[in-house]
Amino acid sequence: MSALNKFQSWISSTRSNLQDQVKRFKNKDLLEAIVAGCAVVSVADGTISPEEKQKMAGYLGRSEDLKVFNMSEVIERFNHFAGNMEFDVMIGKQEALRVIAKLKGKTEIGRVVIGVCCAVAAADNDFDESEKNAVRDICQVLGLSPGEFGL
Repeated sequence: MSALNKFQSWISSTRSNLQDQVKRFKNKDLLEAIVAGCAVVSVADGTISPEEKQKMAGYLGRSEDLKVFNMSEVIERFNHFAGNMEFDVMIGKQEALRVIAKLKGKTEIGRVVIGVCCAVAAADNDFDESEKNAVRDICQVLGLSPGEFGL
C-alpha cells in the first residue's frame, strides 16, 4: 500500500470515528434525559417492571441518534438513576430532573423525552396516576404543557 493510500485510509477512518464521537457527544444529554426520565417514571409506581425496561431499551436500540450508545452504558445509567431513587426517592428524583432540565427550551427534543417516558409508563399496561404525575414533573422541568400529552 502506498503512502498516499495509507494516508487516505487513515483520513477515512479518522473521519468516520470523529463523526461517531461527535454524534455521541451531541446526543449524550438526550440519552441521559431519556434514561433519567424512564427511571423516574418506572420508579413512580414502586415497581420497575421488565416491560418498562424492555420498552426503553427497544426505543434506544431503534433510534438513529442514540443507537451509537452501548446498551451496557444505557443499563448502567438507568441503574444509576433508579438506584439513587431507591436510596432516597426525593434526592434521586431531583438529580434525574436536573439532568432532564438540561434540555429545557429544546421543545422538539423535550417532546421526544416525554413520548418515550409515556411509552415506558404504559409498557406494563397500567399508566397509573403516580406515573402520570412523574411525567407531569418531567414536563414542568422541560417547560412543556402536560395537556399537550393528554395528562
